[in-house]
Amino acid sequence: MPRVAVTHSLRGRLLWFLLAAISMAAVAQAMIAYRSALYDADQIFDYHMQQMALSLRSGAPMTNSSSGPMPDAENNDLVVQVWTPDGVQVFRSLSRAALPQRAVLGFSNVKANGTTYRIFSVQTANQTVQVAQDMAVRQRMAGTLALRTVGPIAVMAPVLMLVVWWVVSGSLAPVSRVRRQVAARQADDLSPVSENGLPDEVRPLVHELNLLFGRVRTAFDAQQHFVADAAHELRSPLAALKLQILSLERAPDDVARAVAVGRLTSGIERATRLVEQLLVLARQEASNANEVKLAPVALADLVKRTLGDMAGIAAARQIDLGLYHADDVNVAGQPDALVILLRNLVDNAIKYTPAGGTVDMEVRRSGTGITLSVEDSGPGISPEERERVFSRFYRVPGSEAGGSGLGLAIIKSIAERHGAALTLENSERLGGLRVRIDFPAMA
Repeated sequence: MPRVAVTHSLRGRLLWFLLAAISMAAVAQAMIAYRSALYDADQIFDYHMQQMALSLRSGAPMTNSSSGPMPDAENNDLVVQVWTPDGVQVFRSLSRAALPQRAVLGFSNVKANGTTYRIFSVQTANQTVQVAQDMAVRQRMAGTLALRTVGPIAVMAPVLMLVVWWVVSGSLAPVSRVRRQVAARQADDLSPVSENGLPDEVRPLVHELNLLFGRVRTAFDAQQHFVADAAHELRSPLAALKLQILSLERAPDDVARAVAVGRLTSGIERATRLVEQLLVLARQEASNANEVKLAPVALADLVKRTLGDMAGIAAARQIDLGLYHADDVNVAGQPDALVILLRNLVDNAIKYTPAGGTVDMEVRRSGTGITLSVEDSGPGISPEERERVFSRFYRVPGSEAGGSGLGLAIIKSIAERHGAALTLENSERLGGLRVRIDFPAMA
């Protein structure tokens, strides 16, 4: 037997099953009503035929007066009387009903014998005919018809309720299954929820829930990796500080003590710088997870301010730090985050450029957006290392400059939050590394 494909839409499934159930119930009700109406019509017409036969049967006594003793009544439900044009009653059916001996043409109601009769009178050229029926007969028949009409409804209503309950329960069963799956999960269980058999209206919600689980799982994994990397990187400087303290305690004279103090001070500065970089990176990644509203920022002004702040460090290393070109442009961003990005760009360039070298910054408006670049005359980075330097705590092998290996990771995190593309390339003008950041044009 071929299986009928049922829609996966919750709305469509409920409508299809419920409309089918209502249609079948309506057809069944119509068939039952037709059979019942046909039976009732047969009963009514048979009853009237019987009553007419009893009223007009051969041998019924004729009388022209209502006085005198009446024989036993045989038919009080239907009474027939006939008068001549001069008012003489020529026929009266056998009945004890004391009806008025006058006819009101048309329909009328008359109370007699403790009940109400419905009377119809008609006059012709040679006689007047009056037919009277007890209203109690109609009331009993109406009650019987009502019971026969309500009976099928009373039977079909529970059946229809069971069908509705079965359809709704079956249609919502996948939703209940998903609810049970989510309720039974542990706090650290971020595996996807099964989407099999879900209605079309619920599947997008579960799909988005699975995407959310994926993003949360990625964030948790990144946090765990960050904590593990930070603990690993902090272990070495802290161990070095401990050794330097021991060297300070064992210094035999003032000269050795001064050397030990200098080394301890340098170690503390490196550890402080590492902790600061870790905090900055953690803050930037938290900002990436929480969408922050961006506002127009004058990029050239931030570049000039950063150059002023870093001028002392560049002068101490005999680095020529300057602004090669600056267009007056705005980018959509966060001023504080962009300042951190610029400071790390300049700090990295100064750190890896030999004494007497050059570091230049440039801001240009391009056809597709705004380009920020930092060029230096240092050794640069080989093409095969350019993707790896964005990893946390990674340092280029053979590099003499110290550092935590977090600068470019922080720069990349901030650039991604601003929707900018970060590219490392050779500087054709200075011969070292050129870091280019392409910001999208403001809408």
